[in-house]
Amino acid sequence: MILHTPIPRRALAVGAIGLAGALLLSACASPAATESAATGEPVEGGTLVYLEHQPFTNLYPPAAGFYPNGAIINNVADRLVYQNPETLEFEPWVATSWEVNADATQYTFELRDDVTFSDGSPLDAEVVAKNFDLFGLGDADRSLTVSEAVNNYASSEVVDDDTVIFHFSAPAPGFLQATSTINSGLLSSETLDKNLEGFGAGSAQEIIGSGPFTVTAEELGSQLTLTAREDYDWAPESMDHSGRARIDTVQIVVTPESAVRAGSLVSGQGDVARVIEPQDEALVTSAGYTLDAPKTNGVNNALNLRFRNELLSDIRVRQAIVAAVDREGLVDALFGENYPIATSTIASTAPGYIDTSEYYVYDPEKAADLLDEAGWTLGADGVRSKDGVRLSLVASEASAQTRSFDTLTLVSQQLGEVGIEMTIMREGTGDYAAAILDSDRIQVQHSLVGRADMDVIKSQYYSTNRNIVLNLDREDSSIGDPKLEELLAAVASTPDPEARVLASQAAQQYIAEQAYVVPFYEDPQVYGIAPYIHDMSYESVARPSFYEVWTSK
Repeated sequence: MILHTPIPRRALAVGAIGLAGALLLSACASPAATESAATGEPVEGGTLVYLEHQPFTNLYPPAAGFYPNGAIINNVADRLVYQNPETLEFEPWVATSWEVNADATQYTFELRDDVTFSDGSPLDAEVVAKNFDLFGLGDADRSLTVSEAVNNYASSEVVDDDTVIFHFSAPAPGFLQATSTINSGLLSSETLDKNLEGFGAGSAQEIIGSGPFTVTAEELGSQLTLTAREDYDWAPESMDHSGRARIDTVQIVVTPESAVRAGSLVSGQGDVARVIEPQDEALVTSAGYTLDAPKTNGVNNALNLRFRNELLSDIRVRQAIVAAVDREGLVDALFGENYPIATSTIASTAPGYIDTSEYYVYDPEKAADLLDEAGWTLGADGVRSKDGVRLSLVASEASAQTRSFDTLTLVSQQLGEVGIEMTIMREGTGDYAAAILDSDRIQVQHSLVGRADMDVIKSQYYSTNRNIVLNLDREDSSIGDPKLEELLAAVASTPDPEARVLASQAAQQYIAEQAYVVPFYEDPQVYGIAPYIHDMSYESVARPSFYEVWTSK
């Protein structure tokens, strides 16, 4: 059995308190800040202490989906296009305009001529082409993967200093949105020459972008400092201001323990904290602090059932698992109003959404009947078996997700009521990284993906992307469900917008019909914010943007 007990947290808590305490700033407000607090007028200057759940791991943009990575890339690397987080519409940024041909196989971008990277080098068509040649094609020799946001990429064509054309081997209707994501953060030519290790922890100051901040200090695994660029002057027009960022510096402090993070925030040792867990929300709000819970607009927080494993190959077993999970009870017990119950594989706020909640009804009696029909009989120990094999599953913890271990523990109790045993492999187990790629060792994976584009469903389930249900067997290159592959590929390669919505809905419907997923809730990122911090904002999948923020402290 691979059930692991919780890791002791006392050492983590003590370390986080010490680190946060070292950053305690003076409570004395400047005259300008005092005046701004009275008038509500933004001021420039000051430091924001941002308490982060986990340390960043890598700043190669296609690897920046991990929220600690994305928080940095979002603030140091601009993109061609800006996706308005409120409307999800596209606006000019580094690109002033763009044209897309009828079948979405060619994109032409006209660029601003006044943008520079923080090392002073120009951001021109040549370097934009170099960025997307790397993101679209990858470089196996340097261990740099293809971006999951870029599909069917073929080549780039530099027309002149301010014009670049991208060509695709098949329709790529999601490419415009891809150019707005942190996975397409534009980096300097010299930065793009690094190998994967060169983008890793310890090298943050060497990552050169064109954004409003630069990394000016890094303490490995514990702290990172962002400093405003004095010459920045090319923010999207829909931003509240232009020019230099309002805040001088942002100190990102890794504070792993949830209770310590919330306590440090309300005691004045931090100004903004990411991942205020549900059990700590009352502490934050009762102290007069606010909670922001922007949605991630993508694939919902869910259990993913690896159907090619023998234990899950019978659809009746998968349907039984779906019916045995009380999702409403789980959300009520562990989460709250910031975590709306999922009604499909993707969020109701996501492009292309369709309601498939009829497939996710809690019905333990139905679950038991399905297992009986499938030949799984209840044993004296309360666990079902068939032909001498116990119905015993292993699920993988996802520590980056809010209360993952608690969620899986409650689900295991619910499944136990119908005779299914589920144990949990904790992150930190010696060969965890290898185990999650093996359906014989982990049959159930807990995960989600944030991206405000219909391609997100392909990113999660397609064989050459995350392959989360292991439809692709990497040992023999076989595909377990070709129809799933076809449906996902259609989402990413259908140029007509209305037909693409139908393709996304067909994929959601099929995943629900096949009981490949148990969706829990629409994932937010919950931030705690001090009352003297103003205009905190986020990109389209809830990563923080520090450009507009200001302090009246």
